[in-house]
Order: sequence, then structure tokens, then C-alpha cells
Amino acid sequence: MTAIFEMPISSETLSQDEIVFISGCSRRAEQVIWLEAQGWTFVKNKAGEPIVGRLYARLKLSGISPSTLTSPSGWAPDLNKIR
Repeated sequence: MTAIFEMPISSETLSQDEIVFISGCSRRAEQVIWLEAQGWTFVKNKAGEPIVGRLYARLKLSGISPSTLTSPSGWAPDLNKIR
């Protein structure tokens, strides 16, 4: 899984062309509807364009749920084996 993190990132967010390609929708409103229906996390900028993080998209498209990378209570060391 470390290979996904070693790939160079040209921009922290997907371009609008990439969002059009992924969603199959050219209109912003349709992109938002598609992203929400597929469970994607995104924000909208002031112009109403959906903004998707590139690392998030890489994980999502790889079938990795970003929520599984962290525990609900945050990271904590496993001290059970320390004597």
C-alpha cells in the first residue's frame, strides 16, 4: 500500500477535467449529485464547483475506504505487549 503514497502528486486537488472524467458529468450540479450518490467526500468552492482531494480520490478509486485508515478514537499505540 505504500506505493500509492509514493506516486508524485501534481496538485492536491483533482482538476475539473478529472472530475468530469470520473463522474461522466460535465455540469457542476450533476457532478455534485453523482459524487454524493457514490459517497465521495468533497467541498464546493465559491463558484459551486466540487473540489476533490487527489489522495482521497486515489484511495477511493483503489477501493480503499479512507475511514479505515484511522480508528474512530484516533491513533493510539498498542501497549498491551509491554511488560
